[in-house]
Amino acid sequence: MRAKIVAGNWKMNKNLAETEALLAELSAKLPDTNAEVMVAPTYVNLASAVRTLESSKIEVIAQNMHYAESGAFTGEISADMLLDIGIDTAIIGHSERRAYFGESDEILSKKVITALNKGIRVMFCFGEELEDRKSGNHFKLVESQLKNVLFNLEPSAWTNIVLAYEPVWAIGTGETASPEQAQEMHAFIRKTISEAFDATIANNVTILYGGSVKPGNAVEIFSKPDVDGGLIGGASLVADDFIAIIKAI
Repeated sequence: MRAKIVAGNWKMNKNLAETEALLAELSAKLPDTNAEVMVAPTYVNLASAVRTLESSKIEVIAQNMHYAESGAFTGEISADMLLDIGIDTAIIGHSERRAYFGESDEILSKKVITALNKGIRVMFCFGEELEDRKSGNHFKLVESQLKNVLFNLEPSAWTNIVLAYEPVWAIGTGETASPEQAQEMHAFIRKTISEAFDATIANNVTILYGGSVKPGNAVEIFSKPDVDGGLIGGASLVADDFIAIIKAI
């Protein structure tokens, strides 16, 4: 059975006091659920978050990591640094990292390989822009992103990979992605993996939806057979909204 996951990506939000307050509220309100619940605060608050959630079922994950073990990479964080403070899952390839920091498939491939070699679970993000969707190139683009970064891996690596599909065209653009469109792409992703590897890997990999999941649409999105949860942005910064999304799964 595939793991169900609800992960909150806090991006560049919340100072230390705000982080601790939100984590305490989430921990107190966390419903009984079989889903894995994760939060990704900013780097400077990761260690504090781990301590705050020491007795909670909520897992703290990282928003990013570098592919090098150490060295002259100003401003970067290594896998060993994350592991040292108790972090063993990292988001890699988020659309904002691709768009604003120039992270190419080549760079992301290095990050994925390093993470897996270090025993870090990879939450790999990918998805098409608005022009790709409007031109009908979205399936080809998504297939390319998967192929260039993940399809050179050994089949055994997939036990430590979670996928997060981000329809970038439907995030903050005024355009809306329907639950049916989410299901259509998730089914395509699973079919593509099955053809590249096998049906067992495809059917066992968790695929999250990252297209502006909110309390009002979470139930319908999560009801789709190939949607295994969500990577949540803004709604994860409000305790009651995030809790409502967790309950929806």
